[in-house]
Amino acid sequence: MAVRIRLARMGAKKKPFYRIVAADSEAPRDGRFLEILGYYDPMKDPAQVKVHGDKLQYWLSKGAGVTESARAILRKEGFLKSPSTAN
Repeated sequence: MAVRIRLARMGAKKKPFYRIVAADSEAPRDGRFLEILGYYDPMKDPAQVKVHGDKLQYWLSKGAGVTESARAILRKEGFLKSPSTAN
């Protein structure tokens, strides 16, 4: 079973709210997940992000992959390191 850290959409129409979850890579976007790692609310100004760092590090240590959208949010919040640029 390949585990991915990704966003699961919640909230009403035109009022998105996302959970950051650890889920099986074959599960549907809003379907079954293994654990909630935090949330992301883009409707607030500035966007509100809450992440449980210990849970995130646990799944990363187990080899979980991170989707592009989740990676961008987690990098911005400082939970993931930015890729190094070689000059």
